[in-house]
Amino acid sequence: MAEHKEESVMDKISEKFHGSSSSSDSDGEGKSAAAAVKAKIYRLFGREKPVHSVLGGGKPADLFLWRNKKISGGVLAGATSIWLLFEVLEYHLLTLFCHCLILTLGTLFLWSNASAFINKAPPNIPEVKITEDLAVNVARSLRYEINRGFASLRAIGQGRDLKKFLIVIAGLWILSALGSCCNFLTLFYIVFMVLYTVPVLYEKYEDKIDAFGEKAMVELKKYYAIFDEKCLSKIPKGPSKDKKH
Repeated sequence: MAEHKEESVMDKISEKFHGSSSSSDSDGEGKSAAAAVKAKIYRLFGREKPVHSVLGGGKPADLFLWRNKKISGGVLAGATSIWLLFEVLEYHLLTLFCHCLILTLGTLFLWSNASAFINKAPPNIPEVKITEDLAVNVARSLRYEINRGFASLRAIGQGRDLKKFLIVIAGLWILSALGSCCNFLTLFYIVFMVLYTVPVLYEKYEDKIDAFGEKAMVELKKYYAIFDEKCLSKIPKGPSKDKKH
């Protein structure tokens, strides 16, 4: 009887051990399957990283994704105030700059001279300088981006990429249409509002937007294939890069 009891206890322990191991294996398989399914989910523009990482991370990404609602709301309120000031109230930039500078210098001048009479310390005005390294880095970045833009325009003008040519022409046409409807400041404010609201909305509803984007991309590719077969393939192309002159 004692041996029978010991065997039954050992059987229960082994069954419990195997059950826990099988459950852990099933959990691991479930996690790997979930990871595989998640990896197969369509993301707009082939995105593999989170939206925060795509935007560069750090404080700029936190600002656009409204991680701190007070700071993001303050920036939005400031941009809206500037647009209302210049567009609705028709205030001029040079006039605003001069008035702000007059107010700032007048306040500092009066404070510096009155500090001796009111027994308070004069204002501590920081010394602002633009370092040579900062100016050189900004100039190099601008030079690189401008040269890359010129290279892209040259490649498009040589007729090597018809798809890119059509995209650029369509984008320029849309910009020209928007420019005829509103001025540069209003256009800049519209672009700012789009960049300031679209990322946070996309992060909140990314699954629904990606599903809709997948369907839209399938339809666009289908229509582009038809258009390419009937029209684009019949257009003679320019000389290729590999052709030796």
